[in-house]
Amino acid sequence: MKTPAPQTAETSALEQRQFYTDNPRHCRALALLLQRPAKREELDARAGCSNAPELVAELRRRGLEVPCERIEALDRDGSPCRPGVYHLTPADRAKLNRWLAQREAGRRGFITPSMAGWLAVIAAPAAACAAALLRFLGWA
Repeated sequence: MKTPAPQTAETSALEQRQFYTDNPRHCRALALLLQRPAKREELDARAGCSNAPELVAELRRRGLEVPCERIEALDRDGSPCRPGVYHLTPADRAKLNRWLAQREAGRRGFITPSMAGWLAVIAAPAAACAAALLRFLGWA
């Protein structure tokens, strides 16, 4: 029986894959994780979900690592427990920085829906005032 060739230190397809998401829950969770490590409960609250481990699994399927570090703690009854704290690796941060740069570049010259809403709120009264002024001056 032949011995298999030793594995080389090549990057896997998962590591090479570019990250992308347009899911608002993912974006809220990533905003928190870019600031600091977070417990499952914190991710639930910030992302607006009730199953942060599945949300993290979705991020992992999209190419991020998002490891979970088990820490020593006491639960509300004083019993020892080992809750998990999620954090981003340097490779995750690099992927997210590339994704954010590409996302921002794609939005240049584009008015986001929220900005369009604010412009409509501002523009409607301005147009009404301009029309009233033109009528008052007799130009309309």
